[in-house]
Amino acid sequence: MVEKSVEVLTPDPDKSALSEHGLNGSPTGNGAARTEKAFTEVLAGLVDAEQVSVDSHFFDDLGANSLAMAHFCARIRKRDDLPSVSMKDIYQHPTIRGLVTALVVEAPEPAESSVAVPAEASTPARTGQYILCGMLQTLFFLAYCFAVGIVTARGYEWVSEGSGLVDVYVRSLIFGGAGLIGLCVFPVVAKWILIGRWRPREFPIWSLTYFRFWIVKVLVNANPMRFFVGNPLYVLYLRALGAHIGKGVTILSRIIPVCTDLLTIGAGTVIRKESYFTCYRAHAGRIQTGRVTFGKEACVGEKTVLDIDTSMGDRTQLGHTSALQSGEAVPDGEHWHGSPAERTDVDYVRVAPARCGTPRRFGFGLATVLQLFLLYVPLTVGGAYMLVTEVPAVGELLGPGATGVRTLGLYLDALILSSALFFGFVILGMVLLFTVPRLLSLAIKPDKVYPLYGLHYSLHRLIARMTNIKFFAWLFGDSSAIVHYLRRLGYDLSEVEQTGSNFGTRVQHETPYLSTVGSGTMVADGLSVINADFSGTSFRVSRASIGAHNFLGNNVAYPTGGRTGENCLLATKVMVPLDGEVREGVGLLGSPAFEIPRTVLRDTRFDHLRTGDQLRRSLSAKNRYNLRTMVFCLFVRWLHVFALTLFGLATLDMYGVFGQLMIAVYLAATLAFSAVYFTMMERWITKFRSLQPQLCSIYDPYFWWHERLWKVPEEYLNLFNGTPYKSLLWRMLGVRVGKRLFDDGASITERTLTTIGDDCTLNAASKIQCHSQEDGTFKSDLSTIGAGATLGVNAHIHYGVTVGDHAQLAADSFLMKGEEMPDHARWGGNPATESRKVPYQPAALTSRPEGRVALRRR
Repeated sequence: MVEKSVEVLTPDPDKSALSEHGLNGSPTGNGAARTEKAFTEVLAGLVDAEQVSVDSHFFDDLGANSLAMAHFCARIRKRDDLPSVSMKDIYQHPTIRGLVTALVVEAPEPAESSVAVPAEASTPARTGQYILCGMLQTLFFLAYCFAVGIVTARGYEWVSEGSGLVDVYVRSLIFGGAGLIGLCVFPVVAKWILIGRWRPREFPIWSLTYFRFWIVKVLVNANPMRFFVGNPLYVLYLRALGAHIGKGVTILSRIIPVCTDLLTIGAGTVIRKESYFTCYRAHAGRIQTGRVTFGKEACVGEKTVLDIDTSMGDRTQLGHTSALQSGEAVPDGEHWHGSPAERTDVDYVRVAPARCGTPRRFGFGLATVLQLFLLYVPLTVGGAYMLVTEVPAVGELLGPGATGVRTLGLYLDALILSSALFFGFVILGMVLLFTVPRLLSLAIKPDKVYPLYGLHYSLHRLIARMTNIKFFAWLFGDSSAIVHYLRRLGYDLSEVEQTGSNFGTRVQHETPYLSTVGSGTMVADGLSVINADFSGTSFRVSRASIGAHNFLGNNVAYPTGGRTGENCLLATKVMVPLDGEVREGVGLLGSPAFEIPRTVLRDTRFDHLRTGDQLRRSLSAKNRYNLRTMVFCLFVRWLHVFALTLFGLATLDMYGVFGQLMIAVYLAATLAFSAVYFTMMERWITKFRSLQPQLCSIYDPYFWWHERLWKVPEEYLNLFNGTPYKSLLWRMLGVRVGKRLFDDGASITERTLTTIGDDCTLNAASKIQCHSQEDGTFKSDLSTIGAGATLGVNAHIHYGVTVGDHAQLAADSFLMKGEEMPDHARWGGNPATESRKVPYQPAALTSRPEGRVALRRR
């Protein structure tokens, strides 16, 4: 989104316009006249103008920006005598006259009460209960590590008793296969023993019931079967967990459903990647479980969310970047899109079907199993053993008692081994990345329809896996190097205009060889190029082209056939349209998208730094700084690998004394060390100081330093989701966190600019982003989440936001910069607005009286 700062005084009010609307007693009505007068007074104070004309355009004439207009909306909502105004209203009616006409004169009579139903207060947990749950989670993790240690040690000892290559291969196959089967079956058995069959219920977070829920959730997500997403074997895994899934279902999303007994998927349905349908949510201090139902031959797009108690009928479609809120249902045969979703005529299945029956799916799954057990498992287990026994140098290096824990030799060995592993991966990885996928892509022709579960499908998935390795995008992102990396990878970047920040650190695609980005285009972060279409039986790759001189905000999914051209602003989480005329020279916001100004005054104040000699000097300085950042980040990553290698060698050295216990100690110690290491590394970069709100150019050295902060790895945080340790880590990182925070997988980009109150509930994939980069301008500000507030699944909060106590933001919502949610407010949508509907009561609240056990054992 674009914003502008304003120092412009507007002309005197248009008296004829004021008279027409009743300010001089015209028949139009005193209500509209009073509203216009009140609006002008509030707006004049925000834009520092003595007078504001009712016909002045907020952005073009007054030079206002989205942040100022968000504050305008917030002040209007605080007055009971004025109609509520949203940012969507501002963009659709960008003058006071148009706004009042739409809200007062032409507004239809509300079908329901215009008074919003306040959100219920969050259910606070007792501190003792919170601590007890954390202790139980710790004990479970340690016990799991100990069990893994025992199995690994005894299995390795048994493999080492083999004589000859064939014997070692057979033993590796038996041990590795049995271990893999055990890892796959154990979560299924644990689910049926601890839970039984899931039912629609709710229970308090941090309770003993929650502890059982957490164990199952962790085990289900840690199951190796998650690597078979997109394979018929994954469907069998979900069925074993209790899901009701018909024939011919294709699931491409790596988001694992947890309450699987509540999941129903009809035959022939296809679910695209990054779709959330977990059948549970955290809400106001409680876990609520509910059904998610897909009919036959349904199609679910990329980056979608289906809340609990939602359903899609037969032959229905849900477009990309869309959401179904709790209680919503798509009737048979209808197509919906948006957040919240609404009916549309757009066809999101754009590939013809192909022959793909049960024998083909069975053969694909069988081939996968044979390849896994006959090749990958024995190669991994037996290969590691043979490396130690057949290569004397390695055997001496890794053998128990090779060096003492306190000797210099141990550190030298760790230095050599970690350097070889880490830098070998970087160099060899890039060589393979730039060659193998390009050769494989020659077998897949653009715009040709291929059946699923065949050779071409396997090659496509392999290309996608290899070219979407996150490490290299993380290393080169937010620098000029990312352009060269993506071009070598296969992107068509035309005549690139280097800015030093053309792409962020997270860029993904189906295939890089059909991805085109026009000259002068900048992408903030989280771009997903959807250049493959899927049906229940077929797929096709096609070119996706993003026009020149665009700016793409965070988390944008850009599909093949997107109806945008040159010089467009695609705001954060926007749903790129597939219908209508090609948009050019405008901005697009929301889901479904509507037009907004392409740019405003504040975002052009640094344009002089983006041309001529000034650009060359600034870009050269930024490149030098970014190069130092990349070297520093490589060093940080290598130092972490060195420490883990050192721990591993010390574990092997002491294995003869303490036995299998050392493996468990190693697993627990390395997890704790990694968390502390990366946390302290980030605080060291900030010199243990808090960030301050900023407004600067991307060529300001401060921004280069801020980019360095974004490169500190944070994947380790996900290992602590749903535990009290996540709150502790946020505190260590500088977030002002209240008591008993529940974080099921949230992301906070600027930690020290964020404040979170007591007993807050943050759902999976929710994001608090206290910054915005728009074209060449960087902005950041404080954001505050009040006590007892709830952020729904995949909700996104921008900078300068205040969320009141016990307020609730619905799933997949986008709360724009500067917005203020009052206490106990319920907001939702993209962009988020106040919800005045009577809140839906999930089945979890009506199935069983409060306080009873939430899960039924078999």
